[in-house]
Amino acid sequence: MSLKDVKFIATDMDHTLLTEASVLPPRFQERLEALDRLGIQFGIASGRPLYTLQDIFPHDHQKLALICDNGGVISFRGQLISKTLMPTATVQEMVRVIRDETDGLPLICGITEAVGQTADRQYDSVYREFYHRLSYLDDLTTWSGEADKVTIYLPNGDARAVFDDVIAPRFGGQFSAAVSGPVWIDIMMPDINKGNGMRAIGKQMDITTDQMMAFGDNFNDAEMLKAVKYSYLVNNFAPGMEQFATYRTGTNEEYGVVQVLDQVIAAHRAQ
Repeated sequence: MSLKDVKFIATDMDHTLLTEASVLPPRFQERLEALDRLGIQFGIASGRPLYTLQDIFPHDHQKLALICDNGGVISFRGQLISKTLMPTATVQEMVRVIRDETDGLPLICGITEAVGQTADRQYDSVYREFYHRLSYLDDLTTWSGEADKVTIYLPNGDARAVFDDVIAPRFGGQFSAAVSGPVWIDIMMPDINKGNGMRAIGKQMDITTDQMMAFGDNFNDAEMLKAVKYSYLVNNFAPGMEQFATYRTGTNEEYGVVQVLDQVIAAHRAQ
């Protein structure tokens, strides 16, 4: 392993870079600035939308690569390079299936805002942590607009079971669908995933996946981890993720991502 070859580093946010309190590691800004000075592109690959990631990195998003909504929207150094929308009829059908056949709650991930069911407003604080722009509609099957993802919130914590029993059989063949946490399932258009998002950034940078590093913890990170040469799981990874990454680092609470970033920075400075 030669860390001095790394030109692009991307990390998942929740349970990976962020602590369980959804806080960035201490002195993270210093690492961002060091990577930028060394010519190493840093990126976020998240199920969160563009506007939320811009809010989290208000001073840096113009310098970052942002793979948003698991790849539904991709921004590179302040420029939108990709937006993959779902047909309105598809979104409406997914809402009906989620509402009628699961114990989950549908959330439409629009490009400019997320839209939930008025009846689910009790979960506003949960939704708003991830979707900073949020509105409600009495009947989501009447929604129309630009959306790149449908998310399912499962307050009973049964995302894996609902995915296996309902979502994968119904939508897995036609769409990209993944468990992104114990209470979240994401559905995107075909071939939309963080791995293809990494490749899109690689084209912008004219580099190969052998020059990329990625960090993740859950199944919506699998394609990204499989795509890159330097693939890391934080040690709080979801069971079953072992097969997708070559390396391990500390948990999110131990700032495992930063531990490796410091190694990359040291390797580049030693050149």
